[in-house]
Amino acid sequence: MIRSGKALCGALISSCCVPVRHSVSGKAWITPKGFDTGIKTFNSLTKQKEALILAREGTATWYSCGPTVYDHAHLGHACSYVRFDILQRILTRVFGVTVIHAMVITDVDDKIIRRSWEENVSPDVISRMYEEEFKRDMLSLKVVPPAVYLRVTENVHHIVAFIEGIIRNGHAYATKEGDVYFDVQSIGDRYGKFVGAASPHGQSGSSNKRDSRDFALWKRSKAQEPHWESPWGRGRPGWHIECSTVASHMFGNQLDIHSGGIDLAFPHHENEIAQSEAFHQCGQWANYFLHSGHLHHKGSPEKMSKSLKNYITIKDFLQSHTADEFRMFCLSTKYRSAIDYSDGSMSEARTSLETIRTFISAARAYMKGHLHCPPTQEDLLWQRLTETKSNILTALADDFDTPRAVGALMKLVYHGNCQLRPVSTAEGGVRSPAVFGAMVTYVRDVLDAFGIDLLHSREADVMSSGGNLQAVVEQLTRFRSEVRAFALTRQDPQDEKSDLCPDRIPLLKSCDTLRKDLAPLGVVIKDRGATSTWEIKPTQSGQRSHEPDQQT
Repeated sequence: MIRSGKALCGALISSCCVPVRHSVSGKAWITPKGFDTGIKTFNSLTKQKEALILAREGTATWYSCGPTVYDHAHLGHACSYVRFDILQRILTRVFGVTVIHAMVITDVDDKIIRRSWEENVSPDVISRMYEEEFKRDMLSLKVVPPAVYLRVTENVHHIVAFIEGIIRNGHAYATKEGDVYFDVQSIGDRYGKFVGAASPHGQSGSSNKRDSRDFALWKRSKAQEPHWESPWGRGRPGWHIECSTVASHMFGNQLDIHSGGIDLAFPHHENEIAQSEAFHQCGQWANYFLHSGHLHHKGSPEKMSKSLKNYITIKDFLQSHTADEFRMFCLSTKYRSAIDYSDGSMSEARTSLETIRTFISAARAYMKGHLHCPPTQEDLLWQRLTETKSNILTALADDFDTPRAVGALMKLVYHGNCQLRPVSTAEGGVRSPAVFGAMVTYVRDVLDAFGIDLLHSREADVMSSGGNLQAVVEQLTRFRSEVRAFALTRQDPQDEKSDLCPDRIPLLKSCDTLRKDLAPLGVVIKDRGATSTWEIKPTQSGQRSHEPDQQT
């Protein structure tokens, strides 16, 4: 586990925030009081980086908008959820903050209702089916589940009570038709914290609304739609009210972090803030809003979405790529930046992981004495390791800058690989296995903090295919090495320049053939001078092992 000394100590600025009432004018952000994590994060409320200060030492309350479960989840969804999963893991593993994460499942919505009509089944059947699929997809991407999933349909009674509270506080009104709207004018210039909120005041969008910006908290029921009883008649919740209610039910009148895709900033998050602050009568409900950038097909200005029918489902994606490859792809850009998806970008992610795997494999072979190298520059490697630790911690404390952190990690791997140049025979010099052990351990710790566990996942794949497989490969490689050593014997053992024995060359070719034939099956043998090392790589359908050919 990687921990920052500053994060562990923290800086307790004062006790928890004192709620500010609506008399506070304008949209000014109030710096929270509490525990300084040592992190600067970009806050969409201020459109700049702010110190991340939590109400409770070592604990972050985090709410995120979950899926509307009417269809398959796609890579656009996956990108947002994986990116925020990475941030939460960094908070926990690097800065020692326990994240209490709640997520809503929108299981009643116009799209769900329409889909149920098309399929001639109840909305409950549609929502439950796609909810379970979403959860399976998240697990397959190694996204840590939230502390709790909260369905809208199981919280309607809380939503009704929440709406009643907003009406009592003078910020919502019911119509004679049975709808309830939020009264935007009642909060003055506090509305419009996010770009795009500006709209002419006082212009009625319909005969039922006082202002065009007013939005539905409760919608009267229509024929063949799900409905619940309420003081305003039968109906169902509006879209925005569900998140305010569920988040408040979970965390009360103060929330540390709220996250979602950038497309949710307005109107969804804007309306959440208005509702929540109107209900709680506080000046600042959520202290930080973090928004992730869109996923685009490379060369296309449009985001990946269901409405544009330009998406790739998570299930289809995982037929040809791994969850670790997708994580490395997500790590390559800042979480709040747009990201281009292409075969090339996924190939780059795969190559980066293979480079790390190759280093770990070579370092382990060196530590075991199977890989002979010239004397290493041990002091230089210790220095590189210390610099990398500092650089990665600095990068992650600067708005979770994962591209910079990954760059520093890959630079460390490069320096390690430069020192692991194989030679045919041991030269009897001083060996430095400890520094490589430290480097391997640190690389694994950083990857684990990002949710990438190359070695454990590989070992699990190997064990699932039979517990004796490793022992079999070990024996096979040892036998092949003995045959290869016999075949490499020179006609004059005292003269290294003398020719090989002609009658043994077929044995050498057979050793090469065996190595090549095993590679597509996931068994990679590498000849390192007079010795050989091996590793087992999990194979996927449609993929072959991408190992460079070796010729003896």
